[in-house]
Amino acid sequence: MFMFSRSICCAKLNQLSTFETLFSNLKLRPCATPLIGPLQTCEYRIYSREKAEYANVNWDELGFALTKTDYMYVMNFTEEEQKFFNGTLTRFGNIEMCPSSGILNYGQGLFEGLKAYRKEDEGILLFRPQENALRMKMGADRMCMPSPTVDQFMDAVKKTVLANKRWVPPYGRGSLYVRPLLMATGRNLGVKPSSDYTFLVYASPVGNYHKGDLNLMVEDNVHRAIPGGTGGIKAVTNYSPVYKPLTEAKAKGFSDLLFLDALTGSNIEEGKCYLNSNNSWDNPPRNHKKKHHGNCI
Repeated sequence: MFMFSRSICCAKLNQLSTFETLFSNLKLRPCATPLIGPLQTCEYRIYSREKAEYANVNWDELGFALTKTDYMYVMNFTEEEQKFFNGTLTRFGNIEMCPSSGILNYGQGLFEGLKAYRKEDEGILLFRPQENALRMKMGADRMCMPSPTVDQFMDAVKKTVLANKRWVPPYGRGSLYVRPLLMATGRNLGVKPSSDYTFLVYASPVGNYHKGDLNLMVEDNVHRAIPGGTGGIKAVTNYSPVYKPLTEAKAKGFSDLLFLDALTGSNIEEGKCYLNSNNSWDNPPRNHKKKHHGNCI
């Protein structure tokens, strides 16, 4: 899915005379190719006839911010074991790590993001979590990290969602955002891959990332990705470099940025909104009754 905006400021694009020019030569870098595969059938389904219990949340006021839920999932990889093992659910809370850990010193880490949705019958769906597992494995290879297997990833995500099922919003009123993290947590002063790693999954109920119509500004000085870099994976180091231009854009009244490719500055690299089938630009309301197809849990 391409993500762009209804309202775009093109004042900074001297080489582009109209907004449409942006899209006439639209190209996606190879590393941005979506991971698309066939939808799998439901693996299992539970409590679909059970009356759902909900947390005490004002679902209509949800934004995209952290709401502390009940549980998170933690699994470790050690130099001795050479594999991820003994994953467990634990109460959501702070974690400890060495000040010299690879994630803190050198940014050796990845994250994923996926959502669990409530169905009309109060069952819960996950949308293609296996694709997120595969993308994490691809990113881990690029960052010289071990990764959980697809089965381990799927199991961790499902257990996290089910342990926090009362935080999955009612049908049509939001979703449970699930954030898997892969972090280098071994002691490491030198510039080299870590010896120990932690895989952690937490979740939070969320609404729309943006509220209301989007008003995006084209950013042509800062780039999200460059050839040979890590733009094709969800490395933790990819995100904070855009805080400065994003903060400046919001100070001017814009809601977000639209980034261009680093080579030519004429092709769209990344943005946040939706291209509809009728060629209109949209930021669908959270209560939009979209039909979800995915894995039942």
